[in-house]
Amino acid sequence: MSTHLSTSRVIPANEYRRDRWRNGAGWTREILANPAQGDWDWRLSIAEIEHDAPFSAFPGIERELVLLSGNGLRLRFDDGEVRELMPPHDKLRFAGERVVTGELLDGPTQDFNLMWRRDAIDAQLWHRPLVGPMVIFAEPGTTWVVHLLAGHARFADDSGLPDLAAADTALLVAGDTRLRHVIDGAGEALVIRLQQQGT
Repeated sequence: MSTHLSTSRVIPANEYRRDRWRNGAGWTREILANPAQGDWDWRLSIAEIEHDAPFSAFPGIERELVLLSGNGLRLRFDDGEVRELMPPHDKLRFAGERVVTGELLDGPTQDFNLMWRRDAIDAQLWHRPLVGPMVIFAEPGTTWVVHLLAGHARFADDSGLPDLAAADTALLVAGDTRLRHVIDGAGEALVIRLQQQGT
């Protein structure tokens, strides 16, 4: 991963790039793809779902969807499985090859979308309250992501990274050395660990 991303940084919400879904059925705000050009190993985005629509297919990709806002989303898979993501932040992990349609339960939703190439990356996602300091130890070859769902946060370390407002995303890249970050604040966050397989 260090071959693509070399520095930690904060990505403000107003810098996310808005684009059409691959199948044209909705909109997404891309937070970051790694690498940025060509085929990515992992990608962070926020899907804007305004009406019932089929999801794009992503062969070879694992994905995890987290409800950010709205009154709920039903995922109807073609194999008969039906799952509902309910407020405040239900989440579901599933294979990108699966044919699935998103059905709105009561109005539009926004959904955090983590996708990664299963033959290249190991990924974990947690929903965590932020009450005072949170320490993240980033081992060599790993990247951590903190997406602030609500509240505010600051880096209480010597990283020099700017403060986080709600909906901002921090990217913490370890590279070849182990890093320690301390995030202090109040609110809640999605915390993600991305690691190249074999490291």
